[in-house]
Amino acid sequence: MAGYSHHYAPTQRDVHDMGEYVMTSDTGNTSNTSDTGDTTDVGNRAGGGWLLYPDRVDLPFITEPGVAAVSTAQTKFGAINWTASWYAWRILGDFSTTGWQTSIVVAPPSPVTNLEIETLKTMVLDERPDALGEILGQNQEFMRYFVAAMGATAGTHPATMIVLNAANLVATMTVMYFKTKFDRVRPSQLIPALLPPIPVPGHASYPSGHSTQAHLFALCATEILQATPGVGISLVLTKLADRIARNREIAGLHYPSDSAAGKNLASDLFTILNNESVMPHDPNQPSTFAAAMAAAQAEWV
Repeated sequence: MAGYSHHYAPTQRDVHDMGEYVMTSDTGNTSNTSDTGDTTDVGNRAGGGWLLYPDRVDLPFITEPGVAAVSTAQTKFGAINWTASWYAWRILGDFSTTGWQTSIVVAPPSPVTNLEIETLKTMVLDERPDALGEILGQNQEFMRYFVAAMGATAGTHPATMIVLNAANLVATMTVMYFKTKFDRVRPSQLIPALLPPIPVPGHASYPSGHSTQAHLFALCATEILQATPGVGISLVLTKLADRIARNREIAGLHYPSDSAAGKNLASDLFTILNNESVMPHDPNQPSTFAAAMAAAQAEWV
């Protein structure tokens, strides 16, 4: 596109080395968005924690004969050194220029009905005890559920982690925009006796962030695996997303209509991310998302 800066399109080898799926508990689902930019947890491509090299106080290594004068020929940071979580921010930056605020239409929520309230009350009575483990496990982070279903790891499928990290960021940003726009009351604000077993997130109810993120994960994961023979788990991924969204209803944090709106929003986001006519990119290269998606698909062939 005219006027748009050049993008590096990662090769399969580059993306393989782009680094680690970093600390998914800090990547920022909508109940924990304050941790999306925690730079103290990123940067180690080995994925095993910071590598610490103790230095001698009296004779630092740089005092070794000749070593201080040695320099490399590198002039750029290089795509090979981008970790998955930070490369995902590049995709978010590109997505943010697509005009999504006007191209995505999210219908305003209807007034809360007695039927939805009674449905939530019944969930508390009939389903919460059995669902409590999953509710707690999915509160702060749940990308790992999809990673596990796919059979991926950060070491074996780094490009796949880039795509999922990007989906997480895009879903978080857009859902906060619409939550602010509609400012829907949380169920437990109306019916305190719902007494959610986890802290109520500090943002509005509609649409559901967990539903948006989970369904976008499912769509991206399905697209990644769609060309891989024998890995037809689309139904598994979709049902997993539905279950994560429903668990938030059982917890008393969302109405069913919040979950439905999140699922629809995820579909719209997926369409934009895969639309090369709106995602900015150099005319001779794919967009950052398309490049990551192609590399992710290649990891599974």
